[in-house]
Amino acid sequence: QVQLVESGGGLVQAGDSLRLSCVASGRTFHTYAMAWFRQAPGKEREFVAGITGSGLSTDYANSVKGRFTVSRNNAERTVYLQMNNLRPEDTAVYYCATDKKPYGTYQANLRDKQYVYWGQGTQVTVSS
Repeated sequence: QVQLVESGGGLVQAGDSLRLSCVASGRTFHTYAMAWFRQAPGKEREFVAGITGSGLSTDYANSVKGRFTVSRNNAERTVYLQMNNLRPEDTAVYYCATDKKPYGTYQANLRDKQYVYWGQGTQVTVSS
């Protein structure tokens, strides 16, 4: 059973930084793409950032490009989201997710992959 556990959320002021972590268990970690999504109150869940199994390729939503960095440590089975220069509009519950199939077994951009396993989410609140 795949399990994802996020941590690192909190209440910060605009301009501050946070680093989210997501620890995975239940299957081989390094062969699967990982991604971060977020959902703000009253809005649909949206893609934030994704990373391939090797960590060599990443993708970002335009709204976070240049401020957020996704990375992973395969030895520690952990994916990170470093969030800098946070804005009030970044306020949301952040979720990590992992792909249904090993990376390379089908063609899809990181933001369009079949993310079927999800963590419980961690709240990020940015005050102005």
